[in-house]
Amino acid sequence: MFEWLRDLEVKERRTLWACFGGWALDALDVQAYSFTIPTLIALWGISNAQAGLLGTVTLLLSALGGWGTGMLSDRYGRVRLLQATILCFACFTFLSGFTQSFAQLFACRALQGLGFGGEWAAGSVLMGEVIRSRYRGRAVGTVQSGWAVGWGAAAIIYTVLFSALPAEIAWRAMFWIGILPAGLVFYVRRFVAEPEIFERAKPQAGAGASGPFSIFDAEFLPTTLKAVLLTTGAQGGYYAVATWLPTYLKTARGLSVLNTGGYLFIVILGAFFGFITAAYLADAIGRRRTFFLFAVCAAVMVFGYTLLPIPNETMLFLGFPLGFFANGMFSPMGPFLSELFPTRLRGAAQGFAYNCGRAIGALFPTLVGVLSAPMSLGQAIGVFTIASYGLLIAGCLMLPETRGRELAA
Repeated sequence: MFEWLRDLEVKERRTLWACFGGWALDALDVQAYSFTIPTLIALWGISNAQAGLLGTVTLLLSALGGWGTGMLSDRYGRVRLLQATILCFACFTFLSGFTQSFAQLFACRALQGLGFGGEWAAGSVLMGEVIRSRYRGRAVGTVQSGWAVGWGAAAIIYTVLFSALPAEIAWRAMFWIGILPAGLVFYVRRFVAEPEIFERAKPQAGAGASGPFSIFDAEFLPTTLKAVLLTTGAQGGYYAVATWLPTYLKTARGLSVLNTGGYLFIVILGAFFGFITAAYLADAIGRRRTFFLFAVCAAVMVFGYTLLPIPNETMLFLGFPLGFFANGMFSPMGPFLSELFPTRLRGAAQGFAYNCGRAIGALFPTLVGVLSAPMSLGQAIGVFTIASYGLLIAGCLMLPETRGRELAA
């Protein structure tokens, strides 16, 4: 199944593992917050809407960070910006553990978002340009599976810390561990080089032939807007579920810390296999068909998980396909966006399209929190998530298939 890894060149393999590690550690830092929501609500007396806002601000600032990083990477290099963004999200995650108020945590979460969005923008473009078209879908999808690894690590750390420490210390320790990604910068500096296609295009980009706002020119604007629609659907649905699922399991379903961690582990395990499966399907049946298949199946699973009166035992088994489909749809995202735009503005275009979708989708955790007042939390999660996947399907149907397309300079 993984024979293709041996066929990668040394530079391709090093880039793959660097980006895999960055994305896994990114997930560890970001998902740490979702596990601390019930504790922060209890200790600080914040509302569901405020808790959702803390999730939303990270995503909103990540949109700005992603677009800004994309633009800077078109001029100064993918690898250099990758290092800077890893340091940014690691440091501000660490500092979040020392905050003493909602306002302080809000500021740290916002600044963490700049690095979070930038890491994906730099890493995804880097992967798309280094990996050959033959393996691009499965390679970038394999990197996406690092999200499940980081998410799983966060779930394990949550279970251990909240079982061994008082809640008022455990939530802080969750954030302190977020300094770990900073060590990855040393590997990136030593072993990862700029893509050759970027180096060839750099003189042209440096001369200003294509400014960062060229993605809004008549030639590219329709593609940019359709890509935003697709990414909004994928991310709005994902963050509505991922941000609130631990709270839903603990409060609405009455599960303990250990049981919540166990349920989430099943979802995360499904996510890992979903990433890998979708990565292969993106190369085998195409990017668009993979998006469509996973969006439809994810909507069905979310409906059952949050809106049907099913027993907890059944939910445990449904967690695997929920994680499988809700996360797997992200595997084709990186190669698809890379193949839609030319090198001279790929960073700006990919950074904007993905992160504008993230910014709009970032509203969904807050809206779920607000809507959970007049209706149940499960119903609020289900309504916004299913609507999001409808947007993804619409964007998918309007964009062209890019499987096997060589990157344009």
